[in-house]
Amino acid sequence: MERLQQKVALITGAGSGIGASSALRMASEGAAVMCADLNGDGARDTAAKIGELGGRGAALELDVTSEAAVQDALAQTATELGGLDIVMNNAGIGGSDYGWDQTIAVNLSGVYYGTFHACVLLAERGGGSIINTASIAGLQGLMRPPAVADEPPAPGTGAYVAAKHGVVGITRQFAVTYGAKNVRVNAIAPGYIYTPMTALIREDRASEEFLESLHPIGRLGQPEEIASVAAFLASDDASFVTGVTLPVDGGYTAR
Repeated sequence: MERLQQKVALITGAGSGIGASSALRMASEGAAVMCADLNGDGARDTAAKIGELGGRGAALELDVTSEAAVQDALAQTATELGGLDIVMNNAGIGGSDYGWDQTIAVNLSGVYYGTFHACVLLAERGGGSIINTASIAGLQGLMRPPAVADEPPAPGTGAYVAAKHGVVGITRQFAVTYGAKNVRVNAIAPGYIYTPMTALIREDRASEEFLESLHPIGRLGQPEEIASVAAFLASDDASFVTGVTLPVDGGYTAR
């Protein structure tokens, strides 16, 4: 299936996890993909994998906390790959590892810059699809594993939830603002996924089992399961879908 044939995508945070899987999935469906990441080597590795599989990939090092850098990345993608149709604002950090300012800068401001400037550019080009990576933390508060339940929360814990709620709001607002310009803006709210971001909490088997128990489906998700939804939202199969934050969470938010 090549639903994204002749499309060009820019994906941030494409060096690993959900971003890398989404880049590979979109490339497998025919898109040319610019892989952007603060970790330039990771971005280049993903682009190389796309090439090895017969796709068309390119890479750039990007700090999404810089508005000017995000604008430049959008312009570079359009120039280097010959267009721009899909933008996935996926770059993010774990809130427990950073303080308020850095968590908000990456997880909220970075998504805002990518959404704002992508909407302008895509509208000028006749339309397109923007996909923001939110989280179940953008729809509700997060439960803490029993092993750390009595410990004071890390400084960035509330920032992560606040940022992801903000991503949901940004998604809705720009969907309303740019719907008439044929720009669709949606978000994905992953549950706990097997990615480098969740690796630390999964080191303790009891904590991992606790997280599994929060998902009615009985397990954590795989990056490829998020990537498949991202490819759907990027495609014309989702032509009447905009302003949605779609949980891909094994039933986590259904509880």
